[in-house]
Formats: sequence, structure tokens, C-alpha cells
Amino acid sequence: MPRAGLSTAAVVDAAVAVIDDAGPGGLTLAAVAAHTGVAAPSLYKHVTGLGELRTLVGARVIEEVTDRLSAAVLGRSRDDAVTALMHAYRGYVVAHPGRYAAIPPDPLRDPALADAGSKLLDVFLAVMHGYGLRDAPAVHAVRNLRSVVHGFTAIETSGGFGLAESLDDTYAQLIEMVLAGLPRSPR
Repeated sequence: MPRAGLSTAAVVDAAVAVIDDAGPGGLTLAAVAAHTGVAAPSLYKHVTGLGELRTLVGARVIEEVTDRLSAAVLGRSRDDAVTALMHAYRGYVVAHPGRYAAIPPDPLRDPALADAGSKLLDVFLAVMHGYGLRDAPAVHAVRNLRSVVHGFTAIETSGGFGLAESLDDTYAQLIEMVLAGLPRSPR
């Protein structure tokens, strides 16, 4: 019988805590078991193994990012929405670099993550729809936006911006560059 209070959700919570402390590379069943106070074999009552646990963590993190970005863009459009989305995206990555790194590069290719990945993609696509972008042009714009934020935050969270100038100022300039590249057709 599973330990009282331990559930699949609690195991995922513990895995996320391990990732917060040790990064995605520190996620092991032994680390999760230690965090929950059970023996590692007890976790098999809730997950089939480390692979499934990583998938569940990936889904959880994608859902967190989706919620954060959805809240940021709600009621906004065009440049205001892109600016809010980029700030929320960076804010999440900086606050939770380990969690963010636990998201597979293309969750849409993993059937277990496709639903969560599609919901996140829908947030980006909805923002691009404000510019009249649909289909392939919207996908290209989303890829570019994701690449810009991911690249900046990857360098930022790894300590790669060592010069004294403000990262917030640099990021504001980056947002302006992104906005300048989006269509300027009338609303």
C-alpha cells in the first residue's frame, strides 16, 4: 500500500524540488526518495521509473510556464502582449532555471507532453494572431521569439553576461528589436 500522503503528484512535487536544488541532472529516484522520506522502491507505486518521472516533471513545468505566460498576456495585444510575454518568460526562467532546463526541446514530439506543449504554443500563437499572423508566418514568428528569449536567458542563467551594463536595459533593447521585426499593419 502507498505511504499515506504520498501520491504521484507528491512525487512530482518532490522531483521539482530536487531539480530546484540540484538541476535536472540531479534528478534521480534516490534523490526523490530521500526528499520524500521513503525508500526508492516505494516510488514505483506512483511512477514506473525515472523516465516517466521526467515526463511528468516536464508536463508540470510546461503547465507552469503556460499559466505564467497566459496570465501575462491576458487582455493585452500586439506589442503590449509581446512585451508582457517576453518579461514573463524571462522571469520564469531566471526564477526557475533548473525547472526550465527540465523541459524537453520539442515537447510536441513526445505524445505524453504534446497536450501541454500545444497549450503553451497556443499562447504564443494567440499573441502572433494580434499581428494578423497565421499558419507558417505565425510559426516562424513564434520560433524566432522563443529563440531570442531562450538564448538570452540561457546566457543569463549561466552567468555569461559579465559586463557591468544592466541586463534589464539590454533585455529592454532586445524586446524593442523583436517588436521592430513584427508586422506593422493597422489593427
